[in-house]
Amino acid sequence: MEEQVCCPKFDPKPWEKRFVSFDDQYFMKVKVRTFNHIPLNFGSVMTKAQKQIEASGAKVVNNIALSNHVSRWTMEVYIAIDKEVAELKPIRLSGKFLSNVYEGPFKDTAIWCKDFERLAKEKEFVINTWYMWYTTCPKCAKKYGKNYVVVLAR
Repeated sequence: MEEQVCCPKFDPKPWEKRFVSFDDQYFMKVKVRTFNHIPLNFGSVMTKAQKQIEASGAKVVNNIALSNHVSRWTMEVYIAIDKEVAELKPIRLSGKFLSNVYEGPFKDTAIWCKDFERLAKEKEFVINTWYMWYTTCPKCAKKYGKNYVVVLAR
């Protein structure tokens, strides 16, 4: 019996050590409860958001969901959508973002962040806001054999 895959396979190349731009990209913002930065209800929040997006007639763009850990207790997730839909209360992000891809267990996040800070300094890029993009769910990461995480900063 073949395992179900809900997340598309991620190609890291377009996101490795480069600048990417969002030009008025629409995002639906949702909040996730965390404990010491560890998500508690991420799966249920994302499932509910996906149902709302589908019901509105919108689509998620390239499986992009940017997580902003605003405190030890809250994470905001910005889900890229293909159009403005009033009931989703979309926001728009624009600008130049530095991105890099990391692979491995989440316990390595601090190592990734230090490396990203080094990359930003090397590129003479001042970090304003950090985002983490967890490119696949844990089940799909296991199936693909890779747990890619993209760090982006504006």
